[in-house]
Amino acid sequence: ITVCFNAASTIKDTLQCIVNQNYPDIEHILIDGSSTDGTLNIIQQFPHVACLISEKDNGLYDAMNKGLKMATGDIIGILNSDDLYPENDVLTRIIAQFKDTGSSTVYGDLQYIDPHAPGKITRHWRSGEFNPKNFYYGWMPPHPAFFVKREVYEKVGLFNTSLKSSADYEMMLRILLKHRFSAAYLPEVLVKMRTGGISNRSLQHRLIANREDREAWKLNGIKPYFFTLYLKPLRKIFQYLK
Repeated sequence: ITVCFNAASTIKDTLQCIVNQNYPDIEHILIDGSSTDGTLNIIQQFPHVACLISEKDNGLYDAMNKGLKMATGDIIGILNSDDLYPENDVLTRIIAQFKDTGSSTVYGDLQYIDPHAPGKITRHWRSGEFNPKNFYYGWMPPHPAFFVKREVYEKVGLFNTSLKSSADYEMMLRILLKHRFSAAYLPEVLVKMRTGGISNRSLQHRLIANREDREAWKLNGIKPYFFTLYLKPLRKIFQYLK
């Protein structure tokens, strides 16, 4: 699932990386927020797109929910319109990990890249092995590198659209900590992400996102350790400053 809005400068790379995947059975769903900059013209050049919806929405996670409702594949990944898979066999390796481990979710590593020079890596996010207790110590997997069986979404529900920048974090808390679905770590870079996302585009946005992170725990009825809500902000602020 790819959500986009006025992404003409980056969407071609995202679409092309899907075309290049050597896994044969891909359903690519595009949810566009009524772009006006030529994004739709670019999408129409890629006949592999299984479904395209272009209409106004109520934000990023509302658009993602539209994609989740439409998805028919057994495994769902969400690739942002300014992100890309670095190798042609990424999805093949992810599917193999699901089969080998029998896990409900698979996640890997992510690299941040310069938005103007995609070949320049600015930060490496190594996720590490999964343990649900790690959430209490500020851990989370990178959402673009987080793949989930469709049956899991059917059980836990859609993204909470009351959260504007941390709905992905809340969803992972819900799946991995509240409902305790299994997760398998694939220790490879699965996604390259251009810097400048909603929660990381500035220190101010990161602090706002941290407030929503605290709300995510409340929404799931989970009581964190006393210091949990301080560790994740510190990790993220350090990551931003670095």
